[in-house]
Amino acid sequence: MISVTQALETLVELCPVLPCETVPLRDAAGRVLGRDVITNRDQPPFAAASMDGYAIAAARTKPGAVFRVIGESAAGNRFAGNVGNGEAVRIFTGAPVPKGADLVMMQENTHRDGDNVILSEDFDLQQNIRAAGTDFKAGSKVSAPRLLTPAHVALLAAMNIAEVPVTRRPVVALIATGDELVMPGDEPGPDQIIASNGFGLAAMLQAAGAEARLLPIARDNRAALEFALRLAEGADMIVTIGGASVGDHDIVHRVASDAGLKTAFHKVAMRPGKPLMAGVLDGVPLIGLPGNPVSAMICGQVFLLPCLTKMLGLGARAPARETAVLGSPLAANGGREHYMRARLGIENGALTVWPAPRQDSALLSVLADAHALLVRPPLDPVRETGEPVQILRL
Repeated sequence: MISVTQALETLVELCPVLPCETVPLRDAAGRVLGRDVITNRDQPPFAAASMDGYAIAAARTKPGAVFRVIGESAAGNRFAGNVGNGEAVRIFTGAPVPKGADLVMMQENTHRDGDNVILSEDFDLQQNIRAAGTDFKAGSKVSAPRLLTPAHVALLAAMNIAEVPVTRRPVVALIATGDELVMPGDEPGPDQIIASNGFGLAAMLQAAGAEARLLPIARDNRAALEFALRLAEGADMIVTIGGASVGDHDIVHRVASDAGLKTAFHKVAMRPGKPLMAGVLDGVPLIGLPGNPVSAMICGQVFLLPCLTKMLGLGARAPARETAVLGSPLAANGGREHYMRARLGIENGALTVWPAPRQDSALLSVLADAHALLVRPPLDPVRETGEPVQILRL
């Protein structure tokens, strides 16, 4: 049995970074940029007005000065001539500044009289011009890897990038195992329960950028599991749920080993999640999760998500821990790292965590109401209210 840290380090080593593919800009949000993107244009591509007003020569500005209006410059339709002494061009925000002008006087600081514009007796002298390349210049790049936000998509659009190189989404095949399972919507027999783990894990994985394939339930016999593993061909990761322990009906490790699985580890010193196993099957990482629903979901949070970030090129980002104040006392912990379902709140100005009174790994209702996992190291001593503890937000 290995530690959580050792298990995570081993798992991420099994997971390769996936290659790039090109997608339309419209589909790039939420994807991971796989290669640097470089623009060949300045933004703005010309000196542009940042205010509505009049383009004039700064040297001529004085209270009450009169300028003859010789034309207009609008966004998408510039004034083609030059602005001479005593001349002005009516200009609008975003429009190119005409030659000869080096200042845009805000229209609020002017008075129009026919073909003339007169400066106010009191005005705030600002240039009100955005220089060419103020935002970015030709040769500027967006560096990879990075998760593309809507703001990045807007930037790429301004850079005239119509197609974006992104890391391919990891395809994860999910195989729930067990004679006791039926799909949601089916009528369970007297000894059966509804398969929930795969749906929760699929939602978790898809939110993290993967393509989750929920395969048919594999019954507790060799033929059914072998068939399910064949259906998983083409996936970048295979995740089995249940059957990873050592009971008579826990056949996942035996069947996968017979199919060529090279086992990396089997059993982790954590609670819940001890039966976790991992290895490589035909060049593809295979992770066997426990069947208890809370165990499966917590192992997904702790192990699967860092594997996905590695495959997406973002590095193996272990879930970030925070410090909170314990809201109620805890007995000493055993020899396994314990991930306790808990709720969060603010008490006396401090982030406070209250562990749920029931920690059974079959209780999805407790997990659904939890805000965080309170992480206790192996052999952690008795903890009193007010002591600092580590949490993982859910």
